[in-house]
Amino acid sequence: MTGTAFITHPDCWLHSMGAGHPESPDRLSAIRDRMIASGLEQYVTSLEAPQASIEQLQLAHSPDYIREVLEWAPERGIVHLDPDTAMCPHTLKAALRAAGAGILATDLVMRGEADSAFCAVRPPGHHAEYARAMGFCFFNNVAVAARHALEVHGLQRVAIVDFDVHHGNGTEDIFSADERVLMVSFFQHPFYPYSGTRNPSANMRNTPLPAATRGDVVRELVEQSWLPALAAHQPQMLFISAGFDAHYEDDMASMGLMDADYAWISEQLRSFADAHCEGRIVSMLEGGYALSALGRSAVLHVKALAGL
Repeated sequence: MTGTAFITHPDCWLHSMGAGHPESPDRLSAIRDRMIASGLEQYVTSLEAPQASIEQLQLAHSPDYIREVLEWAPERGIVHLDPDTAMCPHTLKAALRAAGAGILATDLVMRGEADSAFCAVRPPGHHAEYARAMGFCFFNNVAVAARHALEVHGLQRVAIVDFDVHHGNGTEDIFSADERVLMVSFFQHPFYPYSGTRNPSANMRNTPLPAATRGDVVRELVEQSWLPALAAHQPQMLFISAGFDAHYEDDMASMGLMDADYAWISEQLRSFADAHCEGRIVSMLEGGYALSALGRSAVLHVKALAGL
């Protein structure tokens, strides 16, 4: 198998934080339906995510925190970890699959069995800190995958690109001052989770952007800040926290990106990985709550990863 792997699991549809919650199973359905309608399914290899092990989760989270999440998992009903982050009886399996997807993706890419991978999983992960769940997130999927590349596959340097509209505070918490990892991101500011602007460590390239920022500004940022910083870091693998909620149709935020902007960003990252990282990319779904925009943008992202 070569090309792009598309990794998900039916368990990820079963996680529910209650009727009307924006982080709903419909998000994955929107991506799946658009994949089918676009004909993209025939160009990727679809795989089911395994469950991450406790040992794998400990690459990015404290043992005590992992134990707490296991204990919080309810047999019935819904248990809130914070006002907008809750567990139902299916959440734990979904969260383990979401983290496991990144592990599988990293293994496939590192073994040369896939050139790149996109993990269409939920719950998302980039707000989950070393010892704290928040912002719809329980385990930091991209952090677990990146640490797996470093600790298990022996890479010396990786980079994480986060283009979700919300700052990836959890990823920063886990990797702050870890010189092996460069994280570049933009995010709407001031906005949830109100982080990322106070003395970030040198390996964090955080760019707060005001509401109503459009794609031309983001494209300039990618060309003038992200790509030079990535080139200087010389990563051996690229990880992406792929949130699509900076789209102008997404009313969870107030930025102005279009479908074409996500395609362009994705193409730039693919070109960079081809030139500097032996093409190695693992991308993890984060936010994106306007269903049509999410489906369209995610499919364009996967097409770019696949070089289509």
